[in-house]
Amino acid sequence: MKSRPPRTESQTGFALGVAAYGIWGLFPLYWPLLEPAGAVEILAHRVLWSLVTIGVLIVALRRVTHLRAILRNPRVRTLLTVGAVVIAINWGTYIWGVNNGHVVEASLGYFINPLVTMLMGVLILRERLRPLQWAALGVAAAAVVVITVDYGRLPWVALVLAFSFGTYGLAKKQANTGAVESLAFETVVLAPVAIGYIAWLVATGSSSFGTEGAGHALLITSSGAITAVPLICFGAAAIRLPMVTLGLLQYLAPILQFALGVFLFNEDMPTGRWIGFAMVWAALMVFTFEAVRHRRRQLRLTAEAAAL
Repeated sequence: MKSRPPRTESQTGFALGVAAYGIWGLFPLYWPLLEPAGAVEILAHRVLWSLVTIGVLIVALRRVTHLRAILRNPRVRTLLTVGAVVIAINWGTYIWGVNNGHVVEASLGYFINPLVTMLMGVLILRERLRPLQWAALGVAAAAVVVITVDYGRLPWVALVLAFSFGTYGLAKKQANTGAVESLAFETVVLAPVAIGYIAWLVATGSSSFGTEGAGHALLITSSGAITAVPLICFGAAAIRLPMVTLGLLQYLAPILQFALGVFLFNEDMPTGRWIGFAMVWAALMVFTFEAVRHRRRQLRLTAEAAAL
């Protein structure tokens, strides 16, 4: 038999990217398994066991010196502390949304996240948008209005997820540190509050950890690995793939979440909601088309300049 040719770096990166976004997309199947624990208790345990998991990784990957560098830099510490707060809001909102029948709305948050990130670039970093980017934002804004009318309320789960993750991405970009050590610092920041809350639950007899059987306790403990594994896959994919490819892969997670919400959890999707989501998808198509076209133009100009 002929041996298979070795995988190229891009093929490995693509597989790792699919693994990362695939795991994130399947999260709606995981969080309900942790009930009857409430969203805040699950969040606290996620922080605690992420700290344990990331602590092991920091030592195993010999990233201790990188973590010390963060601790010595006040600006990076501040940015990552902001990141820690907003990612805790993001995690808690997502867990609550999934466990309270808002899987489709949660998927909307991650669909519109690239557009929210673009908007934040304009408002905070004073970046300039090209005409098609403005068009994508306009369509997305109109979609939120349509979905708001359909729900009879603002889709607050989606908006909190989109803006909190957008803020997290902005803070991480400004901090410019490695994924593992930055997550280690963020969990260290959140750990005292998480441990304090878990201790309070135990003291008041309100904790579900250990009271629902060994299987339930093991599932809660696994939340650390569930957090770390896709992050590591994403970090490894990011250094092997072009940003355009990585940007396209990010839609895999909300597509899976949306499919689970509609077809497995049977969440309502009336006509107005379908119209709103269709408008969001149209905005994303415009956004993606424009990004790919702009990148190709930039590469062509760079090649022409190098040839002179």
